[in-house]
Amino acid sequence: MARHYYSCPLRWSDMDAFGHVNNAVFISYLEEARIDFMFRLAPGDGSPSFSGGSVVARHEIDYKRPLVHRHEPVIIESWVTKINAASLTIAYEIKDEDEGQVYVRASTVVVPYDLAAGRPRRITEEEKMYLLKYLDDEAENKDALAA
Repeated sequence: MARHYYSCPLRWSDMDAFGHVNNAVFISYLEEARIDFMFRLAPGDGSPSFSGGSVVARHEIDYKRPLVHRHEPVIIESWVTKINAASLTIAYEIKDEDEGQVYVRASTVVVPYDLAAGRPRRITEEEKMYLLKYLDDEAENKDALAA
């Protein structure tokens, strides 16, 4: 299984009054990594995949340790844990590049969305093939792939 890696810089404004990155800022970090991951399919070949929009249906975040501001970016590792007919689940770890210290483990349920129609849509075959490269080998719901 492949993983997607995103180097995320920390901003001074990300810190809260306690001197560490505010818990809500981690949602923005995950968003940056997710957009970078999902839109990698579209650029080179002009594919419309994922460009029509998507919405977040759910976030789960486990904060493992405080992250204080520094000049070095954190690495956000992303992979897919579940693919359904009209949704996917992306898992993440936010960690140090060198030491591998994990600050956050999280997951997001994403629903592809048809902006013109104003409703969710199904995952296309092209999108599914792209996502399969990042599917966790131990994902519990492999049956969802047939959907």
